[in-house]
Amino acid sequence: MIHKFFKSILVNSVFVIGALFILKSCSFLKKGNSVNDNEQIVTKVNVPNDVIPFFQHWNLILGDGSNVGKATNFEDKDFFYTSNDGKDDWVVFKTPNAGNTHGTSNNTRTELAQLKKWSPMTDASLNATLKVMNVANTGDARVAATYSVVIGQIHSADGHENEPLKIFYKKFPGHNKGSVFWNYEINTFGDDNSGRWDYSYPVWGYDFSVVGNDASAYPPEPEDGIELGEEISYEVTIKDGMMYLTFKSKGHETKTFTKNLIDSEYKNKEDMPEQVKNLFVPIGQDGVEQENAYADEGLFFKLGSYNQTNGKDPKVNKVWCSGAETHGGDIQKQYADGNYAEVWFKTAEIEVSEEAISNEGYFTANDGLSDKTVFPSEVIPALDKFKMLMGDGTHVDDLIDFEHKDFFYTVIDGTRRWVVYKTPNSGVTSKNSSNTRTELHEKREWTPEEGGRLTGTCRVMQVSVSGDARVAASYATVVGQIHSGEGHENEPLKIFYKKYPGHDKGSVFWNYEINTEGSNSKRWDYSTAVWGNDMSVIGSTKNDFPDEPSEGIELGEEFSYEVNVYNGIMYLTFKSEGHETKTFTKNLIVSEYVNRADIPDQVMKIFAPIGQDGTEQVNAYKGELNYFKQGAYNQTNGKDPEKSRVWCAGAETYGGDLQKQYENGCYTEVWFRDTTVGPGVPPK
Repeated sequence: MIHKFFKSILVNSVFVIGALFILKSCSFLKKGNSVNDNEQIVTKVNVPNDVIPFFQHWNLILGDGSNVGKATNFEDKDFFYTSNDGKDDWVVFKTPNAGNTHGTSNNTRTELAQLKKWSPMTDASLNATLKVMNVANTGDARVAATYSVVIGQIHSADGHENEPLKIFYKKFPGHNKGSVFWNYEINTFGDDNSGRWDYSYPVWGYDFSVVGNDASAYPPEPEDGIELGEEISYEVTIKDGMMYLTFKSKGHETKTFTKNLIDSEYKNKEDMPEQVKNLFVPIGQDGVEQENAYADEGLFFKLGSYNQTNGKDPKVNKVWCSGAETHGGDIQKQYADGNYAEVWFKTAEIEVSEEAISNEGYFTANDGLSDKTVFPSEVIPALDKFKMLMGDGTHVDDLIDFEHKDFFYTVIDGTRRWVVYKTPNSGVTSKNSSNTRTELHEKREWTPEEGGRLTGTCRVMQVSVSGDARVAASYATVVGQIHSGEGHENEPLKIFYKKYPGHDKGSVFWNYEINTEGSNSKRWDYSTAVWGNDMSVIGSTKNDFPDEPSEGIELGEEFSYEVNVYNGIMYLTFKSEGHETKTFTKNLIVSEYVNRADIPDQVMKIFAPIGQDGTEQVNAYKGELNYFKQGAYNQTNGKDPEKSRVWCAGAETYGGDLQKQYENGCYTEVWFRDTTVGPGVPPK
């Protein structure tokens, strides 16, 4: 069997590129500058390769994101150095919760990465003896990766660059014993790797999926676990496409495992393990694997301290984003209070086939990647069809290769890239609005009869934490609109997300604003709930919040919408994993509100008391030019609620100071990973 990555395979031809070296203290006799039989001295260990002299076969990545190359005759007192425990010499790999990362990872590492890559059809092996000395002591116990470190890996250098092996150590705060487990990450079928997931196997203690039921609630301590400072060893052997694993530790049962790397057991959705359904599917990672798994890709070993505990908000990713203390990235402060991972290695050895080839391409692609700018237009190609207004009042007509770190930029959540739209409670607004926005404005205009279609997949990451609960617009943001460019310039569609402080779940609803007959001061919105409440559900006093919606959407929870206007009819579809799909239809060219008797009770409740009780033009928005808008249109402002109990939120604005608003949660932030826009299409 010939695989396309390697032209030939010499199955039985291997050579040792690193040997097992255990350097012990050596005794010499000296007198003055010469050796004698009266005195003993001990050789001085200066650098890590005095302990494990095989670093010429690896590049070393440090916790500051730098690739220092081959680590021969090298040390760094912050990340990579030697230590002696009174018995043996060890190489120390140390890295904080937050520093600069390598590639697209969320996590810092001080880790060796092999300079050559090899086919899983050839022979390869890695073994090591180590002890974990520290894992982070802060984080969210509900996040699987929190309090853990990866101490050995197999990584793909090709394709999606996924990881068929990650060996973890994890210990919850207050426990004496932690768990050792290993994960297999699928090599996802197709071009979209965002559906990838890990399946975890326990060695001693728990697997990866055992988490707390609250941010500070830990599961019971594992009875057969491993303590910090307790010596363990692992051996990874690859032969003819099979991976064989052996784990040993004195006083613990030796464990062995076998995994096929070239014939997937996860080709179909029904093959997905329950563990994965419980842990990864809720965050949208539900892919299937390529039939031949990693058969056609070059693999390489990694070894060291790959800290899995980071400071990213768990609402970004409830598997990988730990919410741990990072002291703003200050390394020494993190080291001082235990927010780091530290692993000591005493021995290590690798063997690979002589058919192994250079792995330079991996380093070329990933070195410095975390510092490289990825523009929003690289994530969402449809941005060429929009212009934008940002939260400081700046208009941007060309969004190709444009970003702004305060308002409009990209992030990666460990799985996929997103475009961030961010705007404060108070900034510079458009001419007819009380509210700031960082929002796209479609360049094309169309009538409802001509039609248009907009889709978006998004996550609301933040709404203002201040405001007046009696005001319908408080704590809300608009994530999508249809806006009229003529007449009263009203809005036949606004898609809202709203969450009250202290609630885990918020509401998604959409509003239709009438195209008022006569004076536009009488205009009003009618609100329709999607998940949770509609806009009219408010508090009875400034700080009195209604009950949390049981079927609501959490911050960071992904949902998508489709707005399709065709022959004057608007068709809406809302989808979110774990929630009922909702569809709605609204006529945009024939009004249902032409008489006062047609005004809904909801409108009479919240708009009539402020004098907004008009009727609509018979033809609604017929013949008017419209356009789509999408992004973060903050509905929470600092205006006095006495002026409008619907739109003036009375929120904190810190005198318009942007950074103070951001620091204190008085802003809105919405992430989009997918947007399409174009003509309307016949409804299904």
